[in-house]
Amino acid sequence: MSKKTEINTDNLKHLLNELKQVIRAAQHRALQSVNKELTALYWTIGQRIVASQEIHGWGKSVVAQISDELQKEFVDSKGFSVQNLWNMRMYYLAYQDHPKLQTLSREISWSHNIKILQKLKDPLAQQFYIQATLKNGWSLRVLDHQIDNQTYEKTLLGQTNFANTLPAKMQQQTDLIIKDEYTFDFLELAEEHSEKELENALIQKIRDFLIQMGADFAFMGNQYKLTVDDEDYFIDLLLYHRRLKSLIAVELKIGKFKPEYAGKMSFYLTALNETVKLPEENPSIGIIICKDKARTTVEFALKESNQPIGVATYKLAHQLPKEYQHALPAAEEIEQKLSELFADETTHSKLNIEH
Repeated sequence: MSKKTEINTDNLKHLLNELKQVIRAAQHRALQSVNKELTALYWTIGQRIVASQEIHGWGKSVVAQISDELQKEFVDSKGFSVQNLWNMRMYYLAYQDHPKLQTLSREISWSHNIKILQKLKDPLAQQFYIQATLKNGWSLRVLDHQIDNQTYEKTLLGQTNFANTLPAKMQQQTDLIIKDEYTFDFLELAEEHSEKELENALIQKIRDFLIQMGADFAFMGNQYKLTVDDEDYFIDLLLYHRRLKSLIAVELKIGKFKPEYAGKMSFYLTALNETVKLPEENPSIGIIICKDKARTTVEFALKESNQPIGVATYKLAHQLPKEYQHALPAAEEIEQKLSELFADETTHSKLNIEH
């Protein structure tokens, strides 16, 4: 009789971890496949309903009749309610003339699609949120929050010098990490407040703050100390971006942006790169968040800087500025920008399936 070999705990643990990863990957692919088939089915149903209404001149009441019959036939399915049939119709009508959106929309869940269609009519904005959901793995709640906070507009209008200061391999990924404006409506602050009060409030609501900042941010500390020539300097907030593998220094200002803020941030980034950044990590990035800014002043201040810096504003109340829509680039420029923003989406997509 052969003697049983004693099982090495570490080897078994390694095997189990590998198996878990393989199983999760297979489950993920299966969910993606089911999601694509379901969305394709809903597209076909919406298409047939629209076509039949046009051919036969049927009104709204036919949708309820169709729903009733389908639910009798497919008792175990919850997808044929009157409301969902209207959603299918809306889905087909919205994307029938946009082949790219037809394809992209099948990569996200039906719930995500409906949220986007209910809140947005602009095809370019719809494309942005579909691709951002794919790239960042946004849950339905996070997607809803991002739409309400006008992430599309704020991303396109963001002021940075990343194109001139970061390696080419990082540039496509960095545009999504900073917005033109942040909404800190989760803070219980009076309109008049100090920088220390703003910082403390953000620390107390750190989860909400990181959601507002975007995907893949991790908190490393506040008043992060740097020592240079026996002098201590303190960065208001230090974050880390997991996908970029970069330290993110955040400075908070309760007034209007001043050019000297960029110089101070450049110093912090140099110090971080020289004393804190690990050899395998990418260059550190700075974000200056002010109460207000003059766009030309920001442009001039960042133009000659050799460190990657972005300048944004913040507000405490949820008020959507009307000027965003008028300030957006032309449609052709937006399409080019979206192509650059999501060039690596297939590599990094983390689809959340929520039906």
